[in-house]
Amino acid sequence: MKHGKRLKSFMLGASLLAAGLPAWAVVDSQGGPAVRQLNLQTPVTQIAEQIYSIHNLMLVICLIIFVAVFGVMFYSILKHRKSLGHKAASFHESTTVEIAWTVVPFLIVIGMALPATKTVVAMKDTSNADITIKATGMQWKWGYDYLKGEGEGISFLSTLSTPRTQVGSPGVAPTEARGDNYLLEVDNQVVVPVNKKVRIITTANDVIHSWTIPAFGVKQDAIPGFVRDTWFKAEKIGVYRGQCVELCGKEHAFMPIVVNVVSDDDYKKWVDTKKKEMAAKADDPNKVWTVDELKQRGEKVYAANCVACHQASGKGVPGAFPALEGSLIVNGAKAGQVGILLNGKNAMPSWKSTLSDTEIAAVITYTRNSWSNKAAENIVQPAEVLAARK
Repeated sequence: MKHGKRLKSFMLGASLLAAGLPAWAVVDSQGGPAVRQLNLQTPVTQIAEQIYSIHNLMLVICLIIFVAVFGVMFYSILKHRKSLGHKAASFHESTTVEIAWTVVPFLIVIGMALPATKTVVAMKDTSNADITIKATGMQWKWGYDYLKGEGEGISFLSTLSTPRTQVGSPGVAPTEARGDNYLLEVDNQVVVPVNKKVRIITTANDVIHSWTIPAFGVKQDAIPGFVRDTWFKAEKIGVYRGQCVELCGKEHAFMPIVVNVVSDDDYKKWVDTKKKEMAAKADDPNKVWTVDELKQRGEKVYAANCVACHQASGKGVPGAFPALEGSLIVNGAKAGQVGILLNGKNAMPSWKSTLSDTEIAAVITYTRNSWSNKAAENIVQPAEVLAARK
């Protein structure tokens, strides 16, 4: 537990806090929000540092204007009140006053706009990036594809890793104590090297999401059918946390973002390890599996990718996502279910580029043999999925 280090903020609340007070924060979530935090997160990029400085500048300017305006007003009320014998002056427009209260606010606005404009322009300069990563928002997780630079070709899904036993559900209390990084931890972190310019390309495959890391000063909407971009250059090694900040559905609070900034050597090691993992997962589609093997593999695929919508019980969410238990599609001809997973349908996204042939075959086999389902065609081999792709 360590206290916040930044002592230069001016905070205006129920009482005015003077400059130099600590942030009243005890950091218990590395790279994330702190307990009783009253200020912005500690910046680790130049853009975030500029945002922090502009934020403080605006607060100081607003505080000075507040004190000046209300100071003059209350002084006038107290020193020129009727009980002291003062009478209200009778005068018409003053050219000097008119010019003053037009020019002074104009100069204040210009003084505030210049540094803000400089920072906004810098935020949009995504040129000369060392690494380019595409972040795809989906209900309710993030998909990452390393498009350029070291690590090109790496892709993975990043989902919430906080156990449901800590979260609970409507009407059901959590059964496990919540950790320090509650709802801010994922199974697959984005890993980038320190002091490298990283371009983030955002899009979405369902509704609008927003990729945000406060410590980087980054917030970029991910919009279906559009490609937008932003960038950051982290100057300090560490783990930094954010969340989707665009209301995107009932699981909106459950799609965090975690970026692990590491040294160049550690990044090279991660790239090598990740590529080996991806190669290992690329199973031979010609391998023939047993029902039990596919069910065991499919249960893991289902828990990682399907349970949020269709539930662990397979009953889905009435009015939003269909039940798989007793489904005519799941219990019918397997070709129809293969086609839906490959191509998507309605709220169901396409898993063609996300899951391997073996994973798709496994999760279909699992659903056809789980709960009360007893499909006649109870097994799908990877080769059948491969054939359906063509």
